[in-house]
Amino acid sequence: MPVDAEPEVEAQEPVARIENAQGRSPILLICEHASNHLPQRYGSLGLGPAELESHIAWDPGALSVARELSRLLDAPLIHATVSRLVLDLNRDPSAPDSIWTLSERTTIPGNLDLDPTERARRVREVYEAFHGAVDAFADARKAAGQVGAVVSIHSFTPTYRDVERPWEIGLIFDRDERFARSVEAGLRQDEALILGMNQPYSPADRVFHTLERHAERRGLAPLMIEIRNDLIRTEDGQAAWARRLAPLLREGARTL
Repeated sequence: MPVDAEPEVEAQEPVARIENAQGRSPILLICEHASNHLPQRYGSLGLGPAELESHIAWDPGALSVARELSRLLDAPLIHATVSRLVLDLNRDPSAPDSIWTLSERTTIPGNLDLDPTERARRVREVYEAFHGAVDAFADARKAAGQVGAVVSIHSFTPTYRDVERPWEIGLIFDRDERFARSVEAGLRQDEALILGMNQPYSPADRVFHTLERHAERRGLAPLMIEIRNDLIRTEDGQAAWARRLAPLLREGARTL
């Protein structure tokens, strides 16, 4: 049964959900942009249904891939249940873009001119609730000698601001390259695969916050995986990518 970390209010809508908490893999999976759900108090933030289904609200397909990886690897998974439009969990909460007012070309009306009280509330109820749950879980796993790596699962849009992104998958890493290089070696066996190393993002884009906090600070091997979202829009695509990545992640963890 999932274990929920509940926010201070709206307890019926947990911010963090832990699945397969007793998983035996040394890999901890995280999916920060798993959901496009907006808690009731935020309404629609002034956006329409199409915008709330688009990549500005979440990472389409990422949670399904993460869940299948959790099953294949027998790995614990922690995922968010609140849209990044409320607060981006992969940003330091002090960063201006932790709460987006403009995402790509879309203005988020409900995020304009937030007063400090509302911003602090979102940090407390979303950021601190989610990352506090991850901290507690990761600390317990590390104390028990049950974790060696943290892998964050994301997806990216094929076109961003009219610029095509050819990569099918990107591996994002910083100073600790060991896990990324192991997975890279496996993916390079497919010469037709378009692989991006620190593409379409890199830590310089401030997308490494989760892994800095939960992997690097604990001496755990970090890896952020970005899959192009048109490749994982269907259940077949999600399952195929999970099957492709699972043995590479298992081997990478074995060599740590």
